[in-house]
Amino acid sequence: MFIQTEQTPDAATMKFFPGRTVLASGEMVFSSLEDAAKSPLAEQLFQIDEVAAIALGSDFIAVTKSESANWQLIKPMILGAIMEHLMAGQPVVIGEDSNPTAEDESDEAGDTDEIVAQITELIETRVRPAVTQDGGDVIFQEFKNGKVVLEFQGSAFRFKDGITNILRHYVPEVVTVVDHRDAKPKPGLETPNGKAIAEVLETQINPAVAAHGGHIALIDVEGDTVYIRLEGGCQGCGMADVTLKQGVEVEIKRAVPSIAHVLDVTEHQDGENPYYQPSK
Repeated sequence: MFIQTEQTPDAATMKFFPGRTVLASGEMVFSSLEDAAKSPLAEQLFQIDEVAAIALGSDFIAVTKSESANWQLIKPMILGAIMEHLMAGQPVVIGEDSNPTAEDESDEAGDTDEIVAQITELIETRVRPAVTQDGGDVIFQEFKNGKVVLEFQGSAFRFKDGITNILRHYVPEVVTVVDHRDAKPKPGLETPNGKAIAEVLETQINPAVAAHGGHIALIDVEGDTVYIRLEGGCQGCGMADVTLKQGVEVEIKRAVPSIAHVLDVTEHQDGENPYYQPSK
């Protein structure tokens, strides 16, 4: 399960999008554990001491932290609680059926076909013309549970945020957009080490490289080895090797001392200025 997060205008509140329906209709707000008796998910989240309030919407869970809490510390706990609850098939709200009937599934399939048609049309008419002018390309692969899976080629990944905004604006069912390589199951990302490394990338490393149009994605964690991919302005950058060895690798090993290797799986030859040049 892929859960996207979104900061709200209120710095104390963050939205979590699990890529599936949270409430069939309306919105529910809980300000304490006692108020959350109707929602097993909200009850579970209130077990985290720093959680002050919870709001449930059609496709999101909004969590408000206490004034003294730090998002860097509690965000992984919130993500873990939401994922554990939903993966177990437990209801978000008592009385709501978390397992759709065959008739519901049939209707959903029809709705999905219509959504896919909208997405592919937007990609062909609004997205690809801009991306191809920059030397990249975008290929639609799948839409499922609010998640659009695309193949980003060349420099296309730098447009990911813009593509996400366009698709979410015209197709409300779209929650997030991911690269096809990130849509494959990666159990290593759900380990304590995987979550700690993801937090380092999100809070310390990516804010810095974003200033240069770059992004570093965590691909997987296997034992003492971390696999990352340099994207956007980082792909093919002449300083990519320096960024990896002197920046990313150092911070990852500092956060998780058991990590021995940080490997770059970027296809740098697809970047505009590949630092790797084959021997002549």
